[in-house]
Amino acid sequence: MIMKKYLYLSLIPESLIASLLPPEDFGIYLAVGTKKRTRGEAIFFEIDPDFRSDYFNLADIDKRCKPHSDGEPKKTVYLSIYRVLENIPLSALKNLYLVTDDGRVLEIEKREYPKNEKDDLHIYQEIAPVTPFIASTLNPVDFCRFITDKNHPVSVPKLAFVELILNGFSNDPDSSDIRDLPYSNIDHLKDCLIELQQKKGKLTKTVTRSVNSALFYRTIKNGFFIGDHRDIFYYPFPSREELEDKHYAWWRSAQTICFRY
Repeated sequence: MIMKKYLYLSLIPESLIASLLPPEDFGIYLAVGTKKRTRGEAIFFEIDPDFRSDYFNLADIDKRCKPHSDGEPKKTVYLSIYRVLENIPLSALKNLYLVTDDGRVLEIEKREYPKNEKDDLHIYQEIAPVTPFIASTLNPVDFCRFITDKNHPVSVPKLAFVELILNGFSNDPDSSDIRDLPYSNIDHLKDCLIELQQKKGKLTKTVTRSVNSALFYRTIKNGFFIGDHRDIFYYPFPSREELEDKHYAWWRSAQTICFRY
């Protein structure tokens, strides 16, 4: 029997992987392996199987990604671990998958981003190819275009990131209660937001240069974004009601287990 081959863009770490496993099985394997001796979160996209590239060597996939002699499917064949996101066209991206470190997989389809933003301030966790924690006066679409603008002295060709909640800080960081915001060094975050509000024309402020701590799912404001200076894809994170109703096992796991970059 001929097994279907899949291509995946993993974001943590950034890599292009071929596999004979369908997305859910692939996510479980990334998180816990085959003998349940490892644990690690994962974020990945399925890539259009018709994707072709002059940058990546895809010619020998059939030779490298084939069943083992006992018929067991080949689980991972790493095709690239460098400048991967940059060299995959956005049009090749399919659904996004979020995997908790005990192997629960949540599939998210891309949607049109609703342009009804009313908040003055935003906080973004960049996921790939860099991982700073950034405060900004820009909405997600404008933020992505700003960070990927090659005319700026510091930019990246493409960016994957998530917007997080700020509660009252989004409009009044000087006097708002932090409530249940779980971010480390909240006073520094507050100072960054106040500076953005006071310095007209300043669009972004780095809160933390590289984040290695947890991203709690309950802090996601709207969803995940991936794009360049021209095109942006939006993958909406389900509402609390939808998570509890349709994805309870994943949500329960995600409440206690979180991504670590």
